[in-house]
Amino acid sequence: MKDSIVVVLGGTSGIGLETARLARAAGADLIVTGRDPARLEAVRDELGATAVTLDLGDTVAVARFFADLPEPVDHVLVSGGGPFYAPIAELDFDRARVFLDEHILGHLRIVRECATRVRSGGSLTFISGTGARHAAVGISLAAIGTAAVTAITANAALEIGPVRVNAVAAGFVDTPLSARILGDDLEDRRRQLRDTLPIHRVVGAEDVAALVLHLMTNTALTGAVYDVDGGQQLTR
Repeated sequence: MKDSIVVVLGGTSGIGLETARLARAAGADLIVTGRDPARLEAVRDELGATAVTLDLGDTVAVARFFADLPEPVDHVLVSGGGPFYAPIAELDFDRARVFLDEHILGHLRIVRECATRVRSGGSLTFISGTGARHAAVGISLAAIGTAAVTAITANAALEIGPVRVNAVAAGFVDTPLSARILGDDLEDRRRQLRDTLPIHRVVGAEDVAALVLHLMTNTALTGAVYDVDGGQQLTR
C-alpha cells in the first residue's frame, strides 16, 4: 500500500482508527474524517493524516468532501456511527429517519461519489454487523441497516466496477462504542464471550482492521460481505 491514498470516514476511534494505523504502517497516506476535533487532532499527530471534520449525516458536507479529494484516491472505508436499538412501540421516528438516511441513502451517496473518485481497481469498504441477522426485540432498525449494506454492496460492485465494493460484518468488537453501549455490563459481556467463543478471546478492532486491509489489497474480492466475529454466530 506504499504511497496509496486511503480515506477513512469515521477514523478517530475503534475499527476506523485501527484501520488507519494499519494502513499507515503499510505505507499509505491517510485522509481521516470524524466529528470530534480533539480526536481528529490526535489522529493527525499520531499518524500524520490529513484530518477533516465531517458529519456523515450532512449530505452537503459529504459531497463537498469528496469534491475536494485529490483524484484519484485508492481506498475508502466507511466506519463510524453505530447501531440504533429500540422496540418498535418506542421508536423515535425522527431519530429513526436520520439513522436510515445516513445508513441507507448515505451509503448510496458515498457509492456514487466513489464511482468517479476512486481509481480503477481501488476499493470501497463498508462496516456492518452480524448481530441483527436474527430477530430480537429492539433491533428492527439495526436489522434494516444490516440488510441494506448487503444489498448495496452487491449492487454497487456491479455498477461501479472496476472499483471494488465489499463489506465487513463484525460481531461484538471490544471498542469504545461497545463500552458506551454496554456501560457497567461490559466486563460481564467480555467474560461471557471468552467463555463461549470458539477462539476463547474477545474480538478487537485490530482483528476487523486486518480484514479491511486485506479487502483493500486483494484485487479479486468484490461484491461480498465478510464476517469477523470469532465464531459468535456458531454459539447462538
